[in-house]
Amino acid sequence: MNPRSETADAKFVEGYNCAQSVLYSFCEDLGLGANTALKIACGFGGGMGRKGEICGAVTGGIMVLGLQYGRGEKEGREQTDAAYAKIRELIDRFSAKHGSCRCRELLNGCDLTTPEGQSYFKDKQCLHLICRPCVRDAAQIVYDLLADR
Repeated sequence: MNPRSETADAKFVEGYNCAQSVLYSFCEDLGLGANTALKIACGFGGGMGRKGEICGAVTGGIMVLGLQYGRGEKEGREQTDAAYAKIRELIDRFSAKHGSCRCRELLNGCDLTTPEGQSYFKDKQCLHLICRPCVRDAAQIVYDLLADR
C-alpha cells in the first residue's frame, strides 16, 4: 500500500467519508488545505449524500485528478480532454477490480437513506468489508495515475 492509500484508510477509519478520505490523502501534493478538502468532499460520501450513486471513493479520486489535470482559467480544451482520459481510467480500473463504481451496487442494493439500509450496512460490516477496500483502492489507482503523468 502506498502512503496515500494508507492516509486515506486512516482518515476513513477516523470517521470521515470515502470521498473526504481520498481527497484528503492528496492535499499536500495538490497544495490544498486539509479543512477545505474535507468540506468540498463532504457531500459526496455514500454515493453522493447517501443516495448510492457513484462511489465516494471514486468521486474523491475524480476531484484529485481534476485538481491535477483539469482545465482552469485561460487553459485550452486539451486540459479537459487530458482530465477526462485520466478520470475514465480511474473509473475503468476501479470497476474492473470491484465490479462497479456505483455505491448501491457495491453495497449489494443497500439503501443508505433508510434506517433499514443503515442497519444492514452496520450488521454486514460494510464499512470494513466493502468501503475500506474501495477507499484504499481508489487512492492507489489515483496515485498510480498521477505517477503516469
